Amino acid sequence: MTEEIKDNEEVPEENEGNDSGSNSSEENGSAPEELTIEQQLDAALAEASDYKDRWMRGQAEFANARKRMDKQRTQTYQNALASLAGKILPAIDDLDRAVENVPQSVAEDNWFEGIQLVQKKMITILENFDVKPIEAVGEPFDPNMHEAITMEPSDEYDSEVVIREMQKGYMIGDQVIRPSLVVISQ
Repeated sequence: MTEEIKDNEEVPEENEGNDSGSNSSEENGSAPEELTIEQQLDAALAEASDYKDRWMRGQAEFANARKRMDKQRTQTYQNALASLAGKILPAIDDLDRAVENVPQSVAEDNWFEGIQLVQKKMITILENFDVKPIEAVGEPFDPNMHEAITMEPSDEYDSEVVIREMQKGYMIGDQVIRPSLVVISQ
C-alpha cells in the first residue's frame, strides 16, 4: 500500500480552475483589446445623443401634458359656466315675460323701472361671460340651435325658416346651452 489516500485530502476536479466569468481573451492567453480614442469618442457621442434624445422626448411629453391640462381646464370652466347659465336662464325668461306682459298701470310706476334694470343687469352679466342669445326669427331652421315645436304655413318666409320664437336659446362660444324653441314655416 504505497499509495494511500488520506480521507481529508481532496481530489482536484478538471473544471475547477475554469471561471464562468473569465474573459475569452484571457483563456486564449492574449491581452484584452483596448478601444482607440476615436472609438471612445464615438461611443461618448452616441451616448450623449441618446441622452439628448431622451431629454427632448421628455420635454415634448411635458409640453403636451401642459397643453392637455390647459385644454381640460378651459373645458371644465366652460362646462361649469354653461351649467350655471342654464340654471339662471329660467329666471331671466320669467323676467322677460313679466316685462312683456305688464299692465299699463304698473308700467308707469317707478319700481317697474327697477325691475327692468335688474333684467338688463342679468343679461349684461351673461354677456360678460360670453353667453349670447341665439338669433332665430328669419334664420333657416338648424336642429343644432333650434328645437321646432310646430310648423305653420307662411307667405312671408320660405320653407323651413323660423317664423316665431317661443323661448330664447343661448350659447357660449360655439356651445349651445339651450336651443331656441321655435315655430318654422312649411
